[in-house]
Amino acid sequence: MSKNKDMLGEEQSGPLMADVARLAGVAISTVSRALANPGRVNEKTRAKIDAAAKQLGYTPNAMARGLRVGKSNIIMIVLPGSLYYGASQVIPQVLQSINKSLIQDGYNLMIANLGRDEISERHILDLAFGGTVRGAIILSSKLPEVDGRSLANAGLPIVSMLLDMSDAGLPSVVTNDREAVRDVTADLIRLGHRRFLYLAGPEGNYHDVERYGGVVEALEAAGLPEAAVVRSGGKLDYQHGFDIGLEAADDFVALTEKPTAVIATSDDMAISFMSQMQHTGLKIPDDLSIVSFDGSPVCAFCSPPLSTIEQPVEDMGQAAVALLLAAIGQAKKQSAVCKVIRSRLILRESMAVPKNGA
Repeated sequence: MSKNKDMLGEEQSGPLMADVARLAGVAISTVSRALANPGRVNEKTRAKIDAAAKQLGYTPNAMARGLRVGKSNIIMIVLPGSLYYGASQVIPQVLQSINKSLIQDGYNLMIANLGRDEISERHILDLAFGGTVRGAIILSSKLPEVDGRSLANAGLPIVSMLLDMSDAGLPSVVTNDREAVRDVTADLIRLGHRRFLYLAGPEGNYHDVERYGGVVEALEAAGLPEAAVVRSGGKLDYQHGFDIGLEAADDFVALTEKPTAVIATSDDMAISFMSQMQHTGLKIPDDLSIVSFDGSPVCAFCSPPLSTIEQPVEDMGQAAVALLLAAIGQAKKQSAVCKVIRSRLILRESMAVPKNGA
């Protein structure tokens, strides 16, 4: 080990453990033992070490100390892909909320993954099995798994956020995707809309299943067939929302019988779709009503301002941290729960009664 670092890994930018040992007149190993396990050092020696540490302004590296005593204060978050999620910025908002809540409880956040390749997943598993982290929050439907090792078997408390994985044994925090889209579809039906275009995320994705399910349930409740909605997209991930919206604009133009309302499952999709439609001469909402999902602040500044379902990401982040820290404090693994934090519809000028009926 370099002479510029002490036994717990502190850099030389401040007082070192060796300085504390020298002033207290004890060995470095005694200082280390006193900090990591005070009960193993007699009271007189411990008092000398504490006095020396205070005099020098010495603060041990919290991460290294945590590892030494087998209680890391690092919480790992596993992302589904890139940090960039267009205008909605859902992932950065989630990270900010989780980090704020963790800091308040004395924990630090580690972003363990920005790409789901084998190297990244192996690194995540090394961290989990090596004791570097105390728990994990996962924003993906797939747990890292390489060479027979899975994050599920690392002995760590794990909480799923944004996706309900309670059936797989993971406590989960989600918003009411299905109910929210069902309610806004019912609102559009009450306005008089009978033909819909649905801008989809990747087929089979949890959010797409829930949100499209909400559309279908609203149609059924109104006595309308599922054929009343045309799906566009289904191949690209949500982080490609702008591209999905542009493709949907092409699909709309190709339709013989035009929908009068569009339900986009992300703000990005709605923004690019609406821009493209306006270039063709269509007027929003006179010719076409649009509503989206996520609640990006930029929706208020679109032309016209865009109606959107706002995800309660701050509340969800707080709830995920609370579930995780509760699990860390439990001796036994408890049954998985799913906590639902309700979203809210922000109604703006992009929704209106259809022109000339539906």
